[in-house]
Amino acid sequence: MNTLKKLCYLFMTMLLSTAAVSCSDNDHMITESITPSEALASTPWETTGAKDKNGQTVSLNDPSVNGFVGFSYFKTDGNFVIYGLNDVLRSRGTWSVDPQGKTRTITALNPDGTSIFSRVVDILVLNNNEFTYRIRPNPNDSSVYYDIIHTKTSHAEPSNGQITLASTPWETTGAKDKTGNPVALTDASVAGYVGYSYFKANGTFTIYGLNNVLRSQGTWSVSPDGKKRTITALDANGNVIFTRTVDILTLNNSEFTYRITPDAGNPSVYYDIIHTKVDHKEP
Repeated sequence: MNTLKKLCYLFMTMLLSTAAVSCSDNDHMITESITPSEALASTPWETTGAKDKNGQTVSLNDPSVNGFVGFSYFKTDGNFVIYGLNDVLRSRGTWSVDPQGKTRTITALNPDGTSIFSRVVDILVLNNNEFTYRIRPNPNDSSVYYDIIHTKTSHAEPSNGQITLASTPWETTGAKDKTGNPVALTDASVAGYVGYSYFKANGTFTIYGLNNVLRSQGTWSVSPDGKKRTITALDANGNVIFTRTVDILTLNNSEFTYRITPDAGNPSVYYDIIHTKVDHKEP
């Protein structure tokens, strides 16, 4: 009987040891950590709060912080896109997080790939649900700072073509009339739409002629459904010269084509202006 008891005891001990090892292995698998970069790229982020150096809440409309407010998308390929809370594109470019997860760097880019600015911020919190960093508006006075709080969100990135339009310069490479026949770019009917276009993520644009002479500048937008593009040309003093809205026919990574109707009272006469992605630095 004693022998049987000993065997049962040994058998139970082996079972418990096996279970303990299995639990240990499973726990290791469940709690396996991800890198700070992976954490930042794991979800879209929404700005949900801000605090000053005293820990007091700051309105997201306050000029001290509203330039940092929006929906942020940090892609695994090292690119980022930030939209306002109204889904209007605010900036795009490249990003990185240091291996220890202490700082995040973004470099905002123009359509031609040149840098607009680089910004390094201290990371205070970075986990699966919260991303909070500290900004110091005055680099010469580190005593003044604001903490910008972002929360994990399921908000989908707008798909109306804003980022596509802002990601590259465009060159006018063709035009067609209403019958689909080619129209020379020097033709008076379309010549005013020909050039190199730069639609910037901050909502401004510049258009140069194919001779690199500035033709117009101002602000731009794409309708929420992605079917129309609007530009408002401004003079050097910010006064409106004209506003033009056109129908978007094609907008992808290599082509941007829109339709112009010279006479709104006669919509049967129109021209399609074809632009192609180009590697051309802004003059």
